[in-house]
Amino acid sequence: MKLLLAGLFAGVLLAIPMLDGIAHAGANVFLYHRFDEPHYSSTNIDIDVFAEQLAYLQENQYRVLSLKEVVRRLEAGEPFPEKSAALSVDDSFRSFKEQAMPLIRLYQYPVTLFVNSGSVGTSGYLSWKELRALALEGVDIGNHSSSHDHLIDVRESETREQWTARVRQDIEKAQLLFEKHLKLTPDLLAYPYGEYNLALAELVQEMGFAAAFCQQSGVIHGTSNLMTLPRFPMGGPYATLKGFREKVHMKPLVVSQEHPAEPVIAENNPPVLELLIDAGDADLGRMNCFVQGDNRCEVAAIKDRPGAYRVTAEKPLTGRRNKYTLTAPNRSGSGWYWYSQLWINSSDAVNFVK
Repeated sequence: MKLLLAGLFAGVLLAIPMLDGIAHAGANVFLYHRFDEPHYSSTNIDIDVFAEQLAYLQENQYRVLSLKEVVRRLEAGEPFPEKSAALSVDDSFRSFKEQAMPLIRLYQYPVTLFVNSGSVGTSGYLSWKELRALALEGVDIGNHSSSHDHLIDVRESETREQWTARVRQDIEKAQLLFEKHLKLTPDLLAYPYGEYNLALAELVQEMGFAAAFCQQSGVIHGTSNLMTLPRFPMGGPYATLKGFREKVHMKPLVVSQEHPAEPVIAENNPPVLELLIDAGDADLGRMNCFVQGDNRCEVAAIKDRPGAYRVTAEKPLTGRRNKYTLTAPNRSGSGWYWYSQLWINSSDAVNFVK
């Protein structure tokens, strides 16, 4: 479903119409970076574990969709097949071609590679020639910017207009290089570091991208925002077969309203998040809340507002990026629902709606 910008970028509650069935059917998208590069532990996955994950998808008859197909179904309002998954890789490290691609070929699964053009051909990264061969083989190429910078950061004395022009130029520079070297124009983008603000999401849509992907975990569903689609990261301690099995079984906890929609913390830390949740089969009375770091978060029902909840951490959030993650079992106790809200806590990150 297309993003309705009016509500989102006015900085008010983001309201999305509910489509029963379509809203609660999901696609679980997984994000990878490096394969069998243990020196980069936070973004690496052991190649044997990756092989086990792909085997699990096949053995359990998952439909592995391309990201283009995921987006097409969202735009058309078509439900996802039962047990849908998708694979994506950021940064175009050499280990993708050398380690992951032989396995992906073996299973004939679609995959999208998000490329930051400024790194192409440098040490540890694929060359334009190698990327061209992968694209001809059927690997979808997505835009990951040129610089792989923190695009939401504003420079000293930079106006919104100057920031917009600089970030637009960064993304367009990558597009021009894809057209020159690969003879293609990507319509999917992945935000560097998974970071976005509402102004960046709006800019990306204005530039004609069909969808943009983040790094906050969650399940894509029929009413997901096309400019802030979630993915489950598979790196570091999360890159296990057990963790993969748990994530691929997750269902979407469908949020129809959220406030604030802006992930950059402007003033109040810890931020207070208000949600209107379309429960479906989720047992919201047993909902859990998680936050990163030495911290706890609480979720509480808002009086006289059915389905409305308030979420806040006990202490200020730490680190540049953090999340509130909500999980809830289904009513029979046989499955789980998942929602995650990204927070960016940096004095350099700009919030134009504060």
